[in-house]
Amino acid sequence: MAKVLIVLTSHDKLGDTGEKTGFWSEEFAAPYYRLVDAGVAITLASPAGGEAPLDPKSELPDFQTDATRRLAQDPQTQALLADTQRLSQLSVDAFDAVFYPGGHGPLWDLTEDADSIALIQRFLASDKPVATVCHATAVLLNAKTEAGKPVVAGKRITGFTNGEEAAVGLTEIVPFLLEDALIAQGALYQKEADWHPLAVEDGALITGQNPQSSEAVAERLLARLQA
Repeated sequence: MAKVLIVLTSHDKLGDTGEKTGFWSEEFAAPYYRLVDAGVAITLASPAGGEAPLDPKSELPDFQTDATRRLAQDPQTQALLADTQRLSQLSVDAFDAVFYPGGHGPLWDLTEDADSIALIQRFLASDKPVATVCHATAVLLNAKTEAGKPVVAGKRITGFTNGEEAAVGLTEIVPFLLEDALIAQGALYQKEADWHPLAVEDGALITGQNPQSSEAVAERLLARLQA
């Protein structure tokens, strides 16, 4: 049985707005259930451990999908989200791949989290898949190859676009624009039109542009695990 680690944000404050953020429900739920239904064993972790904060906006009616509705009726998975393991206590050796759901939270904590960065570097050094979607691609920004270069440099990578950030009105709130930051690190940044699905695979890296891309990322990750 394949084993996948899902790493969620512990950050729940949307800059200085006084609003809450966290992980985006659909970006967790769709990949989670696709993997679980395929027989993959899942472990949930976060930098602080304990409850992973859910972005309340992701529970609004406009953003509901079959996967989010399933999550809402799944007390077992909700209990796992309320008691995630502490990331620093987990070993790469125990897993075949790692997946990071998006939401704005990762921009503030996982981008700079030393345990997450070290974990990503070890997964890639072992040629184990590292998958991200939407804002979670930010977790790759500070990870380096064994030669000391950014892991995204020269790689086809996608993540939430500048246009999408502007569309949700948070360009001036977020600590950085992900599209610009990836390009600055040498990524061969890829994108479709705003809100269109895009999943990009380059080596062990699998990235998705936006919430609409989460299922496609999960499918690519599953294909790698089943290969």
